[in-house]
Amino acid sequence: MEKISPTFYNRDLSWLSFNERVLLEASKESVPLLERIRFLSIYSSNLDEFYRVRIPALLALNKLVRKKRVQIPGAEVYTDLAAQVKTIIKKQQELFGSILRESILPALDLKGRRLVYDEPIPGIIGADAADYFFTHILAFLQVQKLSPDSDFFPENNKLYFMVVSQGTDGKESNLVMNIPSDNLPRFYTRQAEEIEYILFLDDIIKNNLQKVFSGVSLKAVFSFKVTRDAELGLDDEYEGDLAEKIEKQIEKRDRGLATRLLYDGRMPREYLDKLTAALHLEQASIIEGGTYHNLKDLSSFPLRDKVLSYPEWPAAGNSLTGSGLLLDQIAERDLIVHTPYQSYDTVLRFFNEASFDPGVEQIDVTVYRLASDSRIANALISAARNGKKVTVFVELKARFDEANNIRWSKKMKAAGIRIIYSVPSLKVHAKIALVRKRSGDEICHTGILATGNFNESTAAFYTDHILFTAHAGMLSEMKQLFQFLEQRKKPSGEDQLVFSNLLVARFNLTQEFLALIDNEISYCRSGLSAGITIKLNNLEEQVLITKLYEASSAGVKISIIVRGICCLIPGVPGMSANITVTRIIDRYLEHGRVFVFANNGDPKVYLGSADWMNRNIYRRIEVCFPIYDAKIREEILAIIELQLHDNVQAVKLDQQLANITIPQSDLPIRSQYAIWQLLRSKSVKAEQLL
Repeated sequence: MEKISPTFYNRDLSWLSFNERVLLEASKESVPLLERIRFLSIYSSNLDEFYRVRIPALLALNKLVRKKRVQIPGAEVYTDLAAQVKTIIKKQQELFGSILRESILPALDLKGRRLVYDEPIPGIIGADAADYFFTHILAFLQVQKLSPDSDFFPENNKLYFMVVSQGTDGKESNLVMNIPSDNLPRFYTRQAEEIEYILFLDDIIKNNLQKVFSGVSLKAVFSFKVTRDAELGLDDEYEGDLAEKIEKQIEKRDRGLATRLLYDGRMPREYLDKLTAALHLEQASIIEGGTYHNLKDLSSFPLRDKVLSYPEWPAAGNSLTGSGLLLDQIAERDLIVHTPYQSYDTVLRFFNEASFDPGVEQIDVTVYRLASDSRIANALISAARNGKKVTVFVELKARFDEANNIRWSKKMKAAGIRIIYSVPSLKVHAKIALVRKRSGDEICHTGILATGNFNESTAAFYTDHILFTAHAGMLSEMKQLFQFLEQRKKPSGEDQLVFSNLLVARFNLTQEFLALIDNEISYCRSGLSAGITIKLNNLEEQVLITKLYEASSAGVKISIIVRGICCLIPGVPGMSANITVTRIIDRYLEHGRVFVFANNGDPKVYLGSADWMNRNIYRRIEVCFPIYDAKIREEILAIIELQLHDNVQAVKLDQQLANITIPQSDLPIRSQYAIWQLLRSKSVKAEQLL
């Protein structure tokens, strides 16, 4: 990859670098076979989202630049960006196919499983497949004539066939037919002679289609799909119910602007032109693909052998002591849970206790992505029915989770919970909860501040940190923030919000991070201990990146762990020579945000919800929070240290943000496994002390 700016790397090319890293994990023979297939699925799913979310922006920007309607530094580069993206994706998809055909399929054969891929269905299972076609598939097949006058509208990322038929008079007809993968499993399995055959739904249809087309012959069948823009059209100001407005927009989403036509590469140009014209897709990216699309469906690959998956890492215990109430223990000392290494049950217990404890009077919580069967939401419903005042701030604009959040909002509202939505131009991404409890004449507060969502489903594979605290300063500021969210406007005059503990985006987050970096610059220039370690999902915001460049130039050593987008260019003499960037891809999704400032030997540690992206810094409410407890701080530092020394699953990013493998040493360190062992050993020691 080539950088497009001497100072900042392009965010979309950087994201493609991340997705390439996912793909490379699928190529590793050291990774269990089913997990390699899962990484192929993740790559495919990520790419679909890229076309739904980023390609529309790239095409719009390219159009504006070409027409010179906007002035952008380095504009000549943007005119070539769409083509550059297309070239990179094409190479990655070729690698995808190579991994699947040359590595995954032979490995499956050795295990007695045969994925029939781009070849005729073996005769030994042909009759069974035909029976499945007539008994189960045929009910869902729908055929329409394909022509510019047709009202056929391909839905977003749904699978279709273009069928070319020829009548007895020799005339050709072009038809379109759905592949009903929403109604039926994408894969069909059948055991025969000690081999488990796995068929694509697509192939069963193609293999039997001629049987139901009497009087015509089928000349060819080609698969395709259309990807559409996923953005919701919401104005900054609105009247009426936001939930209702978003529901209407969700209904329109799958009918949005087409951004990509992905077609079977064997389709002749003649038919491709007819398909493009009939579907009015001249403005979309026309992408040549393989025989099969939506390979994100590999996530449901019918392989259930535990030996072919990652070995189990049972969640370690937490730092609770005895059988007393969790809320009382939090009042005594801060607690932290690191998911999924430690059980998420502590979070569930927090909400369960709060919902039933007769002393609890009020619960406030922000919700960004709830589990589809959320036990936390059910606990909040019980709390309201138990007579407690419950206020839930629901972010309806959490992309692709809008419908689930609306569903839960209605259920909670019906139970008597006060539901508050954000305005369209502002997302609330903070993950905080506050509980007010009365004990005699005293009022005490306990709270949760987290790097990840209150979602027990994603907690099983997202690495996050959840702090439970009764720290008066932090909880007082949380209370102010909840009041602000209820009013949905910044207070003025004497009522101005003041945050001295929490870092809150749109208030003090950027200023405080800049000041913390400045402190490290001052320490370094004075010959004192200085250093910065930052772990993020994405790094894009240029003001903060520029300040990191300044710190690097001053001699501050900076270590960055970033999972996805990284617009900072490391290792450039005179700019970022003291900055290294590491990326870790493993069995769990790295999700926690951690900020460590050496502070002349007395480290300041913050956790939080905020990536350093323009959207997070300027268009969201985010909360980062300090770790004051010395033992918890040491634990966070130990975890980060293991990640910085990972030489198995980590890669270093170079100046072109290529994924550079770290040379193996005599002591291999796989950080996720090492963290699990570390926390498990702490759990065992804690149990022995009880």
